[in-house]
Amino acid sequence: MKKSIIGVVAVIVIIAIIIGVVFILSKNKEEKPNKNSAVEIQTAEEMEKIINDINTKLGENLPAIETRQIDITDEYAFTSSTGLKSNSNVEAVVVSEPFMSSQAHSAVMIKTKENANIEEMKKEIYNNIDMRKWICVSAEKLWITNYNDIIFFVMSSEEWGKPVYDEFKQAVGGTVGKELEKAEEF
Repeated sequence: MKKSIIGVVAVIVIIAIIIGVVFILSKNKEEKPNKNSAVEIQTAEEMEKIINDINTKLGENLPAIETRQIDITDEYAFTSSTGLKSNSNVEAVVVSEPFMSSQAHSAVMIKTKENANIEEMKKEIYNNIDMRKWICVSAEKLWITNYNDIIFFVMSSEEWGKPVYDEFKQAVGGTVGKELEKAEEF
């Protein structure tokens, strides 16, 4: 009789341990963030913070930079900053450029609206952005990607642009969309 009671107690203890382990593992799984949502970027202020953090990290390797929001209703400022012909799928734009306009460097973050065709927008930027928008200089290269509903691109020299582009990818956890790159043809 004592052996059967000990056996029943042992089975109950084993079942309780198994249930406890399953509960702990499922709770830990729920608490881990999804890789795609590791970094939340919802507002222009959050976009500015990311760009400013990148600029601060790279510091003296970049020219003196100013980061600002672009009024997306200002057609000229919007188009010249993004290369996009329409703001219909855009919620916000943040641009980071040198104080002196004779330095060819521009980093841009675009928050798109829900259900925007991001790949088409990236192609439009790729095809239309003016890499010679500065008075006396031209950007050597253009790098474009996206993170969720944020399009990010840099046009600059390899020396300035590539580190900024790589820092953006690192800032969002390395998970980005299709990457586009082109060199300016002189």
